[in-house]
Amino acid sequence: MGTLQPPPPHRRRTPAEAWAEVVAGNARFQRGESAHPHQSVQSRERVAEGQHPFAALFGCADSRVAAEIVVDQGLGDVFVVRTAGHVVDPSVLGSLEFGVEVLDIPLIVVLAHTSCGAISATLKAVESGDIPGGFLRDLVERVSPSILTAHRAGLTSADEIGREHLRHTTALIAERSARIAQGIADGSLAIVGAQYELTTGATHLVTVLGDIGPT
Repeated sequence: MGTLQPPPPHRRRTPAEAWAEVVAGNARFQRGESAHPHQSVQSRERVAEGQHPFAALFGCADSRVAAEIVVDQGLGDVFVVRTAGHVVDPSVLGSLEFGVEVLDIPLIVVLAHTSCGAISATLKAVESGDIPGGFLRDLVERVSPSILTAHRAGLTSADEIGREHLRHTTALIAERSARIAQGIADGSLAIVGAQYELTTGATHLVTVLGDIGPT
């Protein structure tokens, strides 16, 4: 194997530049023209020296929404945190704060998706009053406030409720984390809430906290 070339110098992107990369990558994936960047042996060896991801993706753990794939990124490009129904807990907030504080990430993308099983299961539990046991109960309890808010607004479909839950999650991250709220306030960080369509592969902007430029 030949000598590896030194990695390009790291330049911190603005929140708007980071979002533009996410949008461009998703567009490639949607068209079936994914570039599969930074997935070579050389890339693997290079990022072993350190990581400089340009965005954090916090999304649902659903197997159909593999974060790096749907935004066409590779090793070292995005810092990924996933939970069922993208519910927020202390470990999620700690992980995102690590991305912002230690890795100097300028953008957090909260990635919801259509036909979310966690939303549907919680909707069923709320309507029937049959709350599951074990740690599934914790999941339902964390999604339930979004469903109640959606119902008060007259929203009934699972995807509409999913978008309301996405807005709630995005706001909750900034509300619970002083460090993230500070980054939004000083313009060094933005949070984007986007919903991914399982059938088309398209990702649609739903809510923004901070400045990502024209949308």
